[in-house]
Amino acid sequence: MAPLPSPEPARQLETTASLDVRKLRFEVNRMLLPMGVEGTFGMVKHPGASLAVPVLADGRVVVLRQYRFAVATRLLEFPAGTLDPGETPLSTMQRELQEEAGYSATRWDELGSLLPCPGYSDEVIHLFLARDLTELSERPPGDDDEDLEVVLMTPAALDQLIASGDEYLDAKSVTAWFRAKQVLGI
Repeated sequence: MAPLPSPEPARQLETTASLDVRKLRFEVNRMLLPMGVEGTFGMVKHPGASLAVPVLADGRVVVLRQYRFAVATRLLEFPAGTLDPGETPLSTMQRELQEEAGYSATRWDELGSLLPCPGYSDEVIHLFLARDLTELSERPPGDDDEDLEVVLMTPAALDQLIASGDEYLDAKSVTAWFRAKQVLGI
């Protein structure tokens, strides 16, 4: 992958309000943008996250159907999670794959990073392709609020589901699947 462009940071002049919730922080800041415009902007400060596209030896992909309270519905997505302090993106994903999907992997390919909501959040999601999977005999405990079902799908079935619009999928998963397919040659 080619290197990403260098950041052009705005200058934070003042934080006028903030709210810490779980792993996130919401700030209202007065900023001076690189082009000279000054304004007040709300922003979600996020520690970052990782996502993996897990692929079994037979080619099926491991997908989760997970309840998301913000949209009050279940949607399909790949295993993912927020970076804990001291974790690398890969170690986060190795932990999350076990907790959420019940698998471990010995082969990891980087698929780059993405910015899911750059209009209001500094979150960066690190994408991986996980292969050489082994199903765990017992899934380690995950987060209390996770309500998820592991679903195994063929690549063709996942492509059809994305194309049909018959089920909600999140954008990070669709992007990761697009990149994984390039590495997999499918």
